Amino acid sequence: MSRLIERAIQSWAEELLGFSPVLVVEGARQTGKSTLARMLRPNAITVNLDDPQTLDYARNDPVGFAAQAGDGVLIIDEFQRLPSLSLAIKANVDADRRPGRFILTGSSDFARVRGDKDSLAGRALSVTVCPLTQAEVRDTTASGTLVDRLLGATGVHDLPASAEPLTHTGLAHLLTAGGFPAVHNAIPRLRAEWYRNYVERLVRVDALADGSRLAPERLLTVLRLLAAHQSGELVKARLAQEAGLAASSVTSYLDVLARLFLILRVRPWETNLTKREIGRAKVSVLDSGLAAWLCDASPTALTTIPHGVQQLGALTEGFVAGELHAQQQWSRSRYRMHHYRDRNQKEVDFILEVDDSRLIAIEVKASRTVTGSHLAGLRFLKDKLGPRLTRGVVLAPIDRPASFGDDLWALPLSALWS
Repeated sequence: MSRLIERAIQSWAEELLGFSPVLVVEGARQTGKSTLARMLRPNAITVNLDDPQTLDYARNDPVGFAAQAGDGVLIIDEFQRLPSLSLAIKANVDADRRPGRFILTGSSDFARVRGDKDSLAGRALSVTVCPLTQAEVRDTTASGTLVDRLLGATGVHDLPASAEPLTHTGLAHLLTAGGFPAVHNAIPRLRAEWYRNYVERLVRVDALADGSRLAPERLLTVLRLLAAHQSGELVKARLAQEAGLAASSVTSYLDVLARLFLILRVRPWETNLTKREIGRAKVSVLDSGLAAWLCDASPTALTTIPHGVQQLGALTEGFVAGELHAQQQWSRSRYRMHHYRDRNQKEVDFILEVDDSRLIAIEVKASRTVTGSHLAGLRFLKDKLGPRLTRGVVLAPIDRPASFGDDLWALPLSALWS
C-alpha cells in the first residue's frame, strides 16, 4: 500500500507489552502481525522460523535460541513452526520476569496448535491482528469505537450524519475490497487472483502443517459454504450434508479454519431472558472481501435484484461482525459479542454486553430505508430488558441518524468508523 496504516490495536499492545514478559501477536496470514511487532519494538532482534537455518538453530539449541537477545527484546516470527520452543521460553522467563522480553507472532492460534509445548499461561498475553477496519483505513480511530460513541451519546443527534452517503453500489465495493492490507486498494482482477492463491496455500499447506489429515478440497468446500451462508447460524448436520462430510468430522474442519483465523463465531446470548434459546453460534468468514470472493459476489452481482441484494445483506452483517470483533480489542468500553434468537424467531443480529452489564443491541440492514418493522427484534428486547438495554440500534446505509423513541435509533453504517 502507498502508506503505512496505523493500527488501532497498537496502544493496547504496548500496554500489554509493558506488563507481560511475552506478547503473542496472532492473526490470519497477511494481516500485518510482523509489521506491528516491529513498530512496537523497532530495535529488537528479529528472527523468522520460516527460514530453514533459523528453524534448525531453534530446534537444535532452543535454550541458546531463546537467550540470544540477552537483556533486549526478541521477536520470533511464525512461532507456530516450532511449538516446543515455548518450553525454552518458559524457562527463560521464569529466570527473568521483566516485561516485554519476547514478542511471538503466529498465523495459527497457538492454543490450537498441536505438538509438545507449554501454554505459557501466566507468562504471556495475546492480541489478535484482524484485517484492516474502516476506522484504520480512514484514520478515524481517535474518535473511539462504535460502542464508545453509543455509550457516550445523550441523544441520537450526537452521532453524525454520513460524510459519504453509501449507495448499494458503494456498499458493494466497500464489502468486496475487504481489509487485507496487500490488496485493499488493488484492482478487482488482481485482488481475485491474490485471494485464489491465498486460499489455496492455506488449505493445502498451512492447514496441514501440524499433522492434520483433512482433505484440502473438502476444507475449501466448507469455507465456501460458510461464505455462502455468511452470518448464518451454524447447523453442523446441514453443513456436513452440503459438504459431503461425515457429521463427526465437521468439527475438525471448523477447528482448522478457526486456527487459521479465517472464521468468526458469534455465540448465542445465554441469560435468563428466556429458556427457549436455540443456542447455535453464528459463523462468518472474517474478512468481507474474502467472503465475497469465495461466493463469486462481485459488486455488480451484489446489486442485482433479488438474489444479489439478499446476499448483500448477509455480507453486510458479516462485515459489521468483523468490525465489531476488531474494535473489541481497542475499545475504551470492554464488551463481549453475542447474537439472540428464540424458538419464536425473535432475533437480533448482535447483543454487545459491556463489562458493567449494560447491553447494546444492533440490527444490520442493507436497505437504504429503515422503517418501524426493522426494529421488531429491538422492541422485543426492550420490552423484556427495560433500562438494562442502553441502546437499540439499526445500522444501515442511510444518510442521517433517526430516532424511533425509547432509545431505539437508526444510524448510518458509517457510525462504525466516524
